[in-house]
Amino acid sequence: MAVGSQHSASLDHLSKIAAMAGVTINGDAPWDLRLTDNKAADRILAQGSMGLGESYMDGQWECDQIDEMITRLLRHRIDDKVRSAATLWHILRARFVNNQTRSKAWEVGEKHYDLGNEFFRDMLDARMTYTCGYWDNASTLDEAQEAKLDLVCQKMGLKPGMTVLDIGCGWGSFMRFAAERYGAHCTGITISKEQAEYGQKMCEGLPVQFLLQDYRDLTGQYDRIVSLGMFEHVGRKNYRTYFEAARRNLKEDGLFLMHTIGGRVRDHDPDPWIHKYIFPNGEIPVIGQVADHTQGLFLIEDLHNFGADYDKTLMAWHANFEKHWHKHASQYSERFYRMWRYYLLICAGSFRARDNQLWQFVLSPNGVPGGYRRPKL
Repeated sequence: MAVGSQHSASLDHLSKIAAMAGVTINGDAPWDLRLTDNKAADRILAQGSMGLGESYMDGQWECDQIDEMITRLLRHRIDDKVRSAATLWHILRARFVNNQTRSKAWEVGEKHYDLGNEFFRDMLDARMTYTCGYWDNASTLDEAQEAKLDLVCQKMGLKPGMTVLDIGCGWGSFMRFAAERYGAHCTGITISKEQAEYGQKMCEGLPVQFLLQDYRDLTGQYDRIVSLGMFEHVGRKNYRTYFEAARRNLKEDGLFLMHTIGGRVRDHDPDPWIHKYIFPNGEIPVIGQVADHTQGLFLIEDLHNFGADYDKTLMAWHANFEKHWHKHASQYSERFYRMWRYYLLICAGSFRARDNQLWQFVLSPNGVPGGYRRPKL
């Protein structure tokens, strides 16, 4: 088969698959995928998610609304129709290899969170909260993030003087909020040196301390423990170890709030593009895995899903990213710009399609006497 006819066959096949989701290749709708290089069709069909992402990074296709394109593709399970040997290898690797050992756990800090504090400051809200906001009564990103932080404090019944451990504290947005508004004394751990140094400056004068530490090395006793957006970096091989560390460091009458992205299918496929370019060694849990690995350690008091709010949060981050990109363009490449834009928009699309969820679990060691009640907000 000649090269030209091979590309034509690939384009026809890709067009038929995309059409199942209402996406037209080289169409005029804002969610249509427009090829600037017909070789992209070969890459997408041969490599699935990896081919789609890398071909966009290389400028081989454009789309005005990548988020909406991804939403349509996921709602129609088009990802299941485009599989590759590379994807299969990634699935098997996640299932049988521990990608989140002590040494590997630091990779995501170096590759993702240490990109630069100024970069994240321009993309995030005023408190630099890099987790899903709570949009029930919010109209801006700042309002949504403050509402989420207050939601966490109220769910845990925080009172002045309580000691709180934040596993995966980021730049300390929760700790600063809990110390300022609720009088809590907070200790946070992170695997990002940049986050720890910058966060400590932002929390100056407050009863807040940062530790550059792996969760497996935690020691102490706390009234409350929170973990906001860190469980995605733990991995199935370490879930029990993670919950054992939390239980070991929580007082008998304490509460543990875990906020995590969640998936729909157990042992689902980790996304190879996200793994390579954004979050090395990450993995999204399902509810059953949390239940399995908390057995004998915690009682699940409350489970709250507000995953649709992550769509709004990611679109707000994307708007900030685009607005401030000119300040960072000289430091990063055009390929980085396309990579980061693609990352924010495909994630927004995945939450809009309800393919991903956002859960907050409230856990207690022995059950709250008389029962736990979620605060009415």
